[in-house]
Amino acid sequence: MKAAVFDAFRQPLTIREVPDPRPPEHGVVIAVRATGLCRSDWHGWMGHDPSITLPHVPGHELTGVVEAVGAEVTRWHSGDRVTLPFVCGCGHCVYCRQGDHQVCDNQFQPGFTHWGSFAELVAVDFADTNLVPLPEPVSFVVGASLGCRFATAFRAVVDQGGLGEGQWLAVHGCGGVGLSAIMIARALGARVIGVDVDEGILELARRLGAEVVINAAKERDVPRRVKNATGHGAHLSIDALGHPQTCSNSIECLRKRGRHIQVGLMGTEDPRPALPVDAIIAGELEIVGSHGMQAHRYDGMLEMILDQRLDPEALIADTITLETAAAELPRLDRRREPGILVVDRF
Repeated sequence: MKAAVFDAFRQPLTIREVPDPRPPEHGVVIAVRATGLCRSDWHGWMGHDPSITLPHVPGHELTGVVEAVGAEVTRWHSGDRVTLPFVCGCGHCVYCRQGDHQVCDNQFQPGFTHWGSFAELVAVDFADTNLVPLPEPVSFVVGASLGCRFATAFRAVVDQGGLGEGQWLAVHGCGGVGLSAIMIARALGARVIGVDVDEGILELARRLGAEVVINAAKERDVPRRVKNATGHGAHLSIDALGHPQTCSNSIECLRKRGRHIQVGLMGTEDPRPALPVDAIIAGELEIVGSHGMQAHRYDGMLEMILDQRLDPEALIADTITLETAAAELPRLDRRREPGILVVDRF
């Protein structure tokens, strides 16, 4: 099969032929129809993820058709249209048994722990636990845009954040996760503030429903600006970027008893930033992590897409070739064009 491969961290990807995968006993091989290009792929390429071994095929946001099925798989057959979360569970550990596959003790992530979807074929284990049927009305390209950013935002806003109608959400970093969070919050009837450093991205955030936008490159005191706009502060705030400053701003912009959701991964230069503990104690603030979303929770998100309360296609900037993705991945940390790129030509 054809795949995009890197042989060393921070070195160019090459397009070449590699051996076809075989289905694990409890897994399947998927013929990839579309795969997203995500900042998490850039973190992996940089060497920030210790689970990656070289050489490596990245890619973790995918849709496709089941190509081959392992002997122990019971729910899936060749030809099924599928997608899956970027965090996959084993299905039998204590956390999987309680439905929390996203924190599975034995979790695996195609594109990180295993070769991923920047390829014509990808193998996925424990298919009965991790695959999600992709409804016919949802295109492969739109489905691929859900796998990391949109699903991550859905769990952060809905399940972890518990955002309610009329409440204020502040989104710090309006990339794929942040823009998805804005759209989801508006569908829930919440009010949204978008924070970023790029005017073009902030304009897209406004079009997607942000009532207030703040340019953090120009605003000296982002938390105070959020509190002035909301009266008392945000009920819920998300660091969708992963930086000490956005994390601190997110916490400090909350109203008393507000909730901060950390979604963005910190870089290796400062993986454990200082937190404003005084504000956390005085305001009885909650600090919550959010890591992907379980396969069994996709139903709620897909239902909102099918009844047109959510339109993830509005977040897709362009579809590209695998060759273009290989060239674009190394510059993702510098890319400021709004919207998501999805590979649909291999």
